[in-house]
Amino acid sequence: MRILPLTLTIAAIAIGLSACQTMTPEERRAADERQCLGYGFKRGTEGFATCLQRIDLNRQAQARADSAYVMSDMSWRMGGPYYGGPYYRYR
Repeated sequence: MRILPLTLTIAAIAIGLSACQTMTPEERRAADERQCLGYGFKRGTEGFATCLQRIDLNRQAQARADSAYVMSDMSWRMGGPYYGGPYYRYR
């Protein structure tokens, strides 16, 4: 009877960890290309390259925004506002 709870626990951990998989750069590129092709761009054209570039720029901007949000939230939890640089903290 102890095997069933252990099995369920291991299965839950495995399912949880499988959800944390990240995309490889090749998978991300293929997904970006599918998205641009879905917009109607043709491979090898300037519009297709621009589409890929904009997707990459948007991804970088989102990462910066997420980082700024985390830093701001963390600083408020530690007792003060965060104004930008790693060494600037005003009260």
